Amino acid sequence: MFKILLIEDDATLFKEIKDRLVDWEYEVFGVKNFQSVMESFAEVHPDLVIIDIQLPKYDGFHWCRMIREHSNVPIAFLSSRDHPTDMVMSMNLGADDFIQKPFHFDVLIAKIQAILRRVYNYSTTTSDLKMWMGATIDLERNRVSNEKGMVELTKNEIFILKLLVERKNKIVSREYLMNLLWDDHRFIGDNTLTVNVNRVRKKLAEIGLGNGIKTMVGQGYSAIEQEEK
Repeated sequence: MFKILLIEDDATLFKEIKDRLVDWEYEVFGVKNFQSVMESFAEVHPDLVIIDIQLPKYDGFHWCRMIREHSNVPIAFLSSRDHPTDMVMSMNLGADDFIQKPFHFDVLIAKIQAILRRVYNYSTTTSDLKMWMGATIDLERNRVSNEKGMVELTKNEIFILKLLVERKNKIVSREYLMNLLWDDHRFIGDNTLTVNVNRVRKKLAEIGLGNGIKTMVGQGYSAIEQEEK
């Protein structure tokens, strides 16, 4: 049973969402004190976090930053605000999806299932370990390591790297990446994907792999590796 931490201050909406998710056999937890969300996070150790943007004391963006400092758990935002910058900011902070209020519960369930399937089940059809440029990519633990060290990636970052490495030396289009990363990317601009890829590069650079992902102008990205002779 997946554990979901629902950070929502509207008690009526919280109960409604919780009841629907429990019907789908998810275990749902709330926040006891909105000034100490991280205490609830540490206590629950959730498989997925759903955060409303507008919260007492600090907004959802603040708590997303705090969670990302400690964990790569998938995060989905809820928001009644309809400005595209909110969606872009949430993705740039490392969120996995953005759900607009009001929403149909079937859509909410579908998005939750898509995130959990992508994050926790994608490695069932392939090896949990991949080799690339002398480094080991651990898909289960979201880590990349070589003789220079080890870096941890978020779920989206490891998914991007996985897609590129599986097609190494080939161009993977931006549209293809966005379609797989975000089910509804109508308001996800090219800049959001660029930010995510650059974040992967920055982390890989810490272990000498920063130049491994090339930008193919006007086409997409490619994970470069020289074939053994």
